[in-house]
Amino acid sequence: MSAERSDVEYPTPWLTAEEMRAWRGYMDGNQRLMSVLNRDLQEMHGLSLADYRILVLLSESEDGSLRMSGLADGILSSRSRLTHQVRRMEAEGMVARDTCVEDGRGVRAVLTPEGRRRLAEAAPTHVAGVRANLINLLTKSQLKMLAEVFERVEKAVVDR
Repeated sequence: MSAERSDVEYPTPWLTAEEMRAWRGYMDGNQRLMSVLNRDLQEMHGLSLADYRILVLLSESEDGSLRMSGLADGILSSRSRLTHQVRRMEAEGMVARDTCVEDGRGVRAVLTPEGRRRLAEAAPTHVAGVRANLINLLTKSQLKMLAEVFERVEKAVVDR
């Protein structure tokens, strides 16, 4: 919609050209970057970027397992979507589901040896893609700024 419309008052001002450039640059760049990273993992390792993220989070946990609710929060996904994805990963032997020992009610996703193997094989591909398509394109000060910007965005959104 055009910022020149004068017949209607909007409570929030339209984005300036500079703001729109930043917003669209982020949206388009992020979508393309995620698409490239996902395609590389799919083609070379049969993993989606979402699968990879789950394997990473499980591998970084103390015992290789996380409650499904915590895992959903960690990958920024709905619990129902995560359940579907974990079932598929379970069928491929990458994860197992188990009852939570703490309360006997919750369900934990557990990283299997096959999941560790697949993660170890895919990690170099993922890191190379992140490096080639983001890290190596920016200066150290731009990387620092990028981290600061998205830490700020994360905090603002989480605090809502």
